[in-house]
Amino acid sequence: MKITIKIISVSLFAASLLAGCSKKFLDLQPPSQIPTNEAILDENSMQTAVNGMYQSLRAVDLFGRTIPIDGDLLADNIYIDALQNSNRYLTELTYTYTATYSNIQNMWAEAYNSILRANNIINSTVPSSPVADQLRGEALTIRALCYFELVKFFGLPYQVDSTSLGVPLVLTYDAFAKPARNTVAEVYKQIETDLLQAYGLMTDESKNSSYVTKYVASALLARLYQYRGDWNNTLTWSSDVVNNGGYFLTDHNSLVSYWSSPYPVSNRMETIFEVEFDEIGNNGPDDLDAFYDQAGYGDALCTDNLYGIYSASDARQALIIAGVRAGQNVWVVNKYPNTTNPNGKDNVKLVRYAEVLLIQAEAYNRTGQDALALQTLNVLAQTRDPQFAGYSSSGAALLNDIYSERRKELAFEGHRYWDIVRLGQDVVRDGSTGNYPSYVPLTLPASSTKRIFPIPRAEMDANKNMVQNPGY
Repeated sequence: MKITIKIISVSLFAASLLAGCSKKFLDLQPPSQIPTNEAILDENSMQTAVNGMYQSLRAVDLFGRTIPIDGDLLADNIYIDALQNSNRYLTELTYTYTATYSNIQNMWAEAYNSILRANNIINSTVPSSPVADQLRGEALTIRALCYFELVKFFGLPYQVDSTSLGVPLVLTYDAFAKPARNTVAEVYKQIETDLLQAYGLMTDESKNSSYVTKYVASALLARLYQYRGDWNNTLTWSSDVVNNGGYFLTDHNSLVSYWSSPYPVSNRMETIFEVEFDEIGNNGPDDLDAFYDQAGYGDALCTDNLYGIYSASDARQALIIAGVRAGQNVWVVNKYPNTTNPNGKDNVKLVRYAEVLLIQAEAYNRTGQDALALQTLNVLAQTRDPQFAGYSSSGAALLNDIYSERRKELAFEGHRYWDIVRLGQDVVRDGSTGNYPSYVPLTLPASSTKRIFPIPRAEMDANKNMVQNPGY
């Protein structure tokens, strides 16, 4: 695996310096440097390696921008303004990606970069202690998170064909390895194993939301089992977060200020885990916020279709504001307003308490406990909109209501496309509003090979054991 192997022998010092400019970092290939796992000798160097691991998540084509953008753009929540844009993400908008597309190649490389960093921490020889166990647990959680994103983008959904090819599982350092792709089921199993081990290693010590704790592992386990369709386990782990994590929703009047704050939280309000971007550690104009904020590129706009599902009394509607772009009236996303803030940039929220409540509501519904599903769903819906009388549906209608709330609550956070994929539905974009020019496809059938990405050409060329996805 050439892309993966290139980054294995980068020194720990270089790892600790990585912030936003991950593409330049990937070009560093000093062959004389020792592998980073040999440089992790004690708890202090282990902590330094963990810091570098967290920093690697900021990469532009990882969680820094591309993963959250693609999760909405491939679906129907956002579009790229046709009259004024920077030529970014038009490939995803039109489903025209190929194996040489840079965003895909960089996503693959940057995810395996973070996995490498996690591997070196997990496999270090630092003996077990409360500190070392916590740090290993954080690394196991990040490895699981990265593999989950990889298998989503490059493998078929678990419930479509778990025996199909996923992505290679690389768990140890081997500079000469050319690993084959593991099955989707095998990747899911490794993610599950990592998260369960992490949960047992970590504590619930007070850390801010830019660090992994045991409840980050719980929430990711709930998400994993949701995608796998294992509803009893989904309920178990989402309930662990709800009942024991101490997290809470912000009130109706504070939602906008919650999103406008550029800082991690320590009081467990809303955010369970986020990638931190500050005045020093950020991607500059390539941060996620700049792709939404009209003070930056501002290319990504909210679709009229999405805006239309919010009621006027819903606090979430205030996170979308009226604007003008290229002389046209548009809906501007205002979840990330800190592009020009000199004191801090917008963090990318990867796990929020609201999502866990929605996962729990779905698990209740899927296990025939609609009264509890309604109760959980209405806690969120009526907190966001105090004038809403609450849902009263059941069965399939209730499931649809849960997904309507998922769309409203998790918009612009990268979940919408994966909900459509997980449910086996076609992507259907609203062509009646003028958001999409004629060259943009309005549907992406569930059967399309474009539902997942191609394995990058550079990886195919470097690894004789790699197999390409159908259609590429």
